[in-house]
Amino acid sequence: MTLGHTPGALHFDADTCVFTVWAPFAEAVAVRLLPPLDRIVPLSRDERGYHTATVTGVPVGAKYFYSLDGKVERPDPASRHQPEGVHGPSEVCSRAFAWTDEAWRGIPLQDYVLYELHVGAFTQEGTFDAIIPRLHELRSLGITAVELMPVAQFPGERNWGYDGSYHYAVQNSYGGPEALKRLVDACHSAGMAAVLDVVYNHFGPEGNYAGEFGPYFTGRYHTPWGRAVNFDGPGSDEVRQFFLENARYWLQGCHVDALRLDALHAILDTSASPFLAELSAEVQQACVTTGRRMYLIGESDLNDPRLIREPERGGLGVDAQWSDDFHHALHVLFTGEHTGYYADFGSVQQLATAWHEGYVYTGQYSVYRQRRHGAPAADLPPCRFVVCSQNHDQVGNRAEGDRLSTCVSFEDLKLAAACVILSPHVPLLFMGEEYGEEAPFPYFVHHSDPALIEAVRKGRREEFEVFHWEGEIPDPQDEGTFLSAKLDWESRNKGRRRALLSWYAELLRLRRDEPLLTQLESVEEHTWSLESPRIMLVHRAATQGAVLLAFNFGDAPYDMAAPSNGRWVKRFDSAERAWLGPGSEIPHMPNPDDPPALRLSPRSAVLLSTQGE
Repeated sequence: MTLGHTPGALHFDADTCVFTVWAPFAEAVAVRLLPPLDRIVPLSRDERGYHTATVTGVPVGAKYFYSLDGKVERPDPASRHQPEGVHGPSEVCSRAFAWTDEAWRGIPLQDYVLYELHVGAFTQEGTFDAIIPRLHELRSLGITAVELMPVAQFPGERNWGYDGSYHYAVQNSYGGPEALKRLVDACHSAGMAAVLDVVYNHFGPEGNYAGEFGPYFTGRYHTPWGRAVNFDGPGSDEVRQFFLENARYWLQGCHVDALRLDALHAILDTSASPFLAELSAEVQQACVTTGRRMYLIGESDLNDPRLIREPERGGLGVDAQWSDDFHHALHVLFTGEHTGYYADFGSVQQLATAWHEGYVYTGQYSVYRQRRHGAPAADLPPCRFVVCSQNHDQVGNRAEGDRLSTCVSFEDLKLAAACVILSPHVPLLFMGEEYGEEAPFPYFVHHSDPALIEAVRKGRREEFEVFHWEGEIPDPQDEGTFLSAKLDWESRNKGRRRALLSWYAELLRLRRDEPLLTQLESVEEHTWSLESPRIMLVHRAATQGAVLLAFNFGDAPYDMAAPSNGRWVKRFDSAERAWLGPGSEIPHMPNPDDPPALRLSPRSAVLLSTQGE
């Protein structure tokens, strides 16, 4: 679908600007240009409710409001910049930028190693520009894609980003659109993709005036975050266009390589041609047009493989999705937690299933949901799933925002890293986990409405009741809650943190240099699990050789015979003293005639490999 309207203020040479806004609820719309221009220009209305005007004498930086029927003035729903926040005027931005990434074509999805970060908490400065000097450290570690939590304009100066009220506007306190483009350009210069988290399932609760312009929302559905976006009711063609153009803006206007789509289970759409299928088709066409690799990575708790199947097989065409099942299975093995959604997990077999198939629940009964959940996805390649041991949700949605580094042992941190990074799926690291950052990542906001602030506090308390977590929940509105999340970046080269950082770098090097770990074609994979003594084995073989991964989640050593088919070499053992472990009892070249040739230390990971004959 192409309706031919790009919303927002599009600036051209010679100080000409085209203003376009979809406002079917208004008979008359005018743009009021603030001083020093101090002009009011009426817009022309078409039959679909689009109001447009081409205005001369409008320089970059001009500020404006839209006047709706002469009664109220509101910011542009498609504003590119809100320099004075969600209630202030919109600003005309230049579309020109001195890009240096002309040769950049992106990287294959199976080569992605994602590093999720929050712009405000990643550095003391909390800006896009402050990230750039650290990109070389991430690239040296082995990161290939930097994933930014949402940057759409939210209230105040601190927020996770999921309260964005202006989907096109780049957060002013982070540096605005020019600074975002500088960061994306720098990522490409460093050989890394740039991924942006976008929220198409709702608008933020403060500064959200879109409903005064047109039927952006529907009363047919409800979401945990307020009114559902109208993707399938009257007026939904134009709402879809708003979000399709938004994706084009990030991917083509800002050169972003992939969009992480938040909570797709909350996009409620019963139409015969779903919005997500339309979005996927638009992105595929953009790849052809630009010659660049671009992707959609979804978050969904439905375990519905149709989301990531190809359209020709009845799917929606999203390229990949986060695997919550993998995280939950891994997390419970380390922590033993069984509250909330963790009630459905606890066995090594479940991790082996997630490793091999992406989902754990593929139609089985879920105790947490009290119904059957999911559908089989074993036909899909591993790179369709993003896996992690930590992310913003799984850390921040704990009562105190405590990281895995404060919940489990050092040996467990190394074991968790090996499970994620050496899986055939796309690994994701959450900022700071690579060196065992202990700063929490609690939920934080900066609203101005007292009633809304109290509602957020109450909502967080109620959300944690299902997990039966005890202790004081940090006040989301308190600035100290946000400041507590700042990374202690300089500590990464001290003591155990330095050893853990080196461990991550070694795992990422092995993932990059040993193709059998992630090879998709002509590889045979088998996984085995033992519940007592909590062992998981993964064997991947092809004509050029084989690899064997052994994970011991138990508290006692486990003896097993070395494989007899070929000449095997130990590539690593997390128990080795080089990684500050208790010491490895596995020889460099295990001999199957000397049992037990493999003694797996408690809470350890081992990799063996052999070359084909």
